[in-house]
Amino acid sequence: MRILEADQAVLDHVSARADALVDRAVAWAEVNSGSRNAAGLNQVLDLLDAQARTLPAVAVARIATQASTTVADDGSVRTQAHADALKITARPEAPIQVVLTGHYDTVFPAESPFQRVVTRADGALNGPGIADMKGGISVLLGALEAFEIHPDRHRVGWTVLLSPDEEIGSPASAPLLAELGARGHVGLTYEPSLPDGTLAGARKGSGNFHLIVAGRAAHAGRAFDEGRNAVAGAAIIAAALHALNGQREGVSVNVAKISGGGPLNVVADNAVVRWNVRVPDRAAADWIREQIDRLAATPPFEGLSLHLHGGFTRPPKPMDAAQTELFEAVRQAGDLLGQAIAWKPSGGVCEGNNLHAAGLPNIDTLGVVGGDIHSDQEYAWPASFGERALLSALILCKIASGEIDAARLKQLRLETM
Repeated sequence: MRILEADQAVLDHVSARADALVDRAVAWAEVNSGSRNAAGLNQVLDLLDAQARTLPAVAVARIATQASTTVADDGSVRTQAHADALKITARPEAPIQVVLTGHYDTVFPAESPFQRVVTRADGALNGPGIADMKGGISVLLGALEAFEIHPDRHRVGWTVLLSPDEEIGSPASAPLLAELGARGHVGLTYEPSLPDGTLAGARKGSGNFHLIVAGRAAHAGRAFDEGRNAVAGAAIIAAALHALNGQREGVSVNVAKISGGGPLNVVADNAVVRWNVRVPDRAAADWIREQIDRLAATPPFEGLSLHLHGGFTRPPKPMDAAQTELFEAVRQAGDLLGQAIAWKPSGGVCEGNNLHAAGLPNIDTLGVVGGDIHSDQEYAWPASFGERALLSALILCKIASGEIDAARLKQLRLETM
């Protein structure tokens, strides 16, 4: 693999616009788009839509996402609407299809005090979503803007999906990710890399669960025996869930919250237990699901009823043959650019899990280099915007030339499903 003249023109296009990649990401990051902030999400969607339409010969569409259900702290089940996804498509008839994904929601709600991007004394940008992942979206679009001048671009079609709900598990965009994953050959996703630039290799799977515990209210003094304490039942179940830790290698159960109850002189008639599980593979996922179903089927004492909600939102993403070959190709592309590409396992999850489960080999940490995401210390290094856009642009060039054999990668993935 080497850099050809046509590739160099693409790379020069990226380098000439590196500062613009940073500037637009900063502008996007200063518009709050927390996953539940409908107004902010729509505002950022407008900005991304306008940017997408500057690309040549593309189709841009807003795609409605499905509603999801949420369990409130009082045990009521509610329907939650979500913002549209943005889909950008070029050459859907081409023999090789690349799927590029990102999310424009952040973890910071509308009322968060963390709303501005500033430059730290060490030169890093500190701001909400600057790394995770408005910076990544800017890198993604920058790579495509450059690739579109490559003479072999007609060999590759691509689809971008920018979703509004990744930070809450992609409940609304999951069907869209599954559809794209099934028909694409290679996936590129723009979560930030690890702080040292390392990519995420194998990823665990993740599930979010909510158990509604319904009891019977009673006066805690006059009629305590007539009540059935839902909070006490929830605590027993939570302890049983926690006890599953250590029973199977690589499986973790994090009981995150118990809510419910009320005045101290009333036997609590409602409670909700919420937990997350992480699993290394499908067999482990099946095992933990069996344990959860067992606990949810049998109330810890008479008079309670249990109602389980949720499930696995991100299947495991192991380093199978397709993933291994794709990572090696990306490492070679990095070598041509003087970028040392390494990867290691991660317990974190993202859209790459969904794409892999649908049959798409993918690299999912091609965004900017930064860290402290999901906190008000979130940062990104400005130089990494151009560097990561160069890497993605070269990957696209090598897919177009066939030096990265996307069809083979897809076949390898299908053989392991």
